[in-house]
Amino acid sequence: MTRRRISSGSLFEEQIGYSRAVVDGDYVWMSGTTGYDYATMTIADDVVAQAEQCFQNIAAALAEAGASLDDVVRAFFIVPKREDWEPCWPVIKKYLGTARPTSTLIHAGLATDAMRIEIEVTAKLPKAG
Repeated sequence: MTRRRISSGSLFEEQIGYSRAVVDGDYVWMSGTTGYDYATMTIADDVVAQAEQCFQNIAAALAEAGASLDDVVRAFFIVPKREDWEPCWPVIKKYLGTARPTSTLIHAGLATDAMRIEIEVTAKLPKAG
């Protein structure tokens, strides 16, 4: 299988030089994904709304790759403000509660102050059959 790149259409991907996701072998490697609505290039103020948008963006790229959120095996979260983490738990459970991937959280700054959460995942492509 050859390497396949997936783009969300985000201006950031073109300007910086990366892909939203890369399919290589049996895995889909997802870039860190923030809560931008790429159709409008806007971002909500609320961290929970941003988390929802992150998962919508991730789900769209996974679908293009031939996978779903249920195929996620690893999740990595970056949240600048500690107090923003717990409000995101119900959103994370909603989208990853079936897959129950391994998970890591760090508290660190993101590219802009408007970004309140970034999520990176890795998924294993389902077996054809």
